[in-house]
Amino acid sequence: MIDRDRLEAIVREAGRIALAGWPGDGHELDHWEKSPGNPVCAVDLEVDSFLKKELHALLPAAGWLSEETVDAPSRLSDTLVWLVDPVDGTRDFIGGRTGWAVSVALVNTRRPLFGYLYAPARRREDGGEFWFGEAGKGAWRNGERLVASRRESLSGARVPARKLAPEDADLEMVYQPNSIALRMAMVAADEADLLATLRWGYEWDVAAAGLIAREAGAAVTDAFGKPLNYNKHDPRAFGVLCSSNGIHDAAVKRLAERAARFSV
Repeated sequence: MIDRDRLEAIVREAGRIALAGWPGDGHELDHWEKSPGNPVCAVDLEVDSFLKKELHALLPAAGWLSEETVDAPSRLSDTLVWLVDPVDGTRDFIGGRTGWAVSVALVNTRRPLFGYLYAPARRREDGGEFWFGEAGKGAWRNGERLVASRRESLSGARVPARKLAPEDADLEMVYQPNSIALRMAMVAADEADLLATLRWGYEWDVAAAGLIAREAGAAVTDAFGKPLNYNKHDPRAFGVLCSSNGIHDAAVKRLAERAARFSV
């Protein structure tokens, strides 16, 4: 049985480490691009190293898949695997904005068991935003049980976005953090009704937030409406669609042509 208190403490300490280097508090930051348009910073690597050490000590049998660690094929034979994004929303982190979070999920045979998001720069008076989900048990933010959006009509749905395609002009834009995990969590907290991406993304981006949203009552799939699986040989999926159950089918239909075109 995993020590939940210890696991929570590890995630909170990872957030403290990240916050200690956050430019939003005036700290200087070393950052660069891993590839064009793909930023990384020294804090990403520091948090990744801390989590790898502490989570391995907590659960030595579990494999490891992280955005900032070279992939090890041995994880494919592991029943339990940690999926980690040490700083999801690196652009907001580098820019001194609050839309970033530490993301940690524990996956068992392709399905998340636990999901944690910690956004220490948000709601500072409350010690940050701490999100937690457990398979079959529910999801919480700062101790408050989450109930996801229950919207039934796609038109008028709240979407975390800065710009909408012309065919989506009937949707309502709301604040968009850079972290995709936090955008999914907004659906879990009924602060948004729909989050959709039409690009190839990685398991570590969505594993924790997907579990949190699902446990809050949202529908979570890839862009085609298919289930998300984890610890695959190729740790990618095309897009993510997180929404209220009442609009999920309509969203899949609306996105179908674009998803087919962009996924090629």
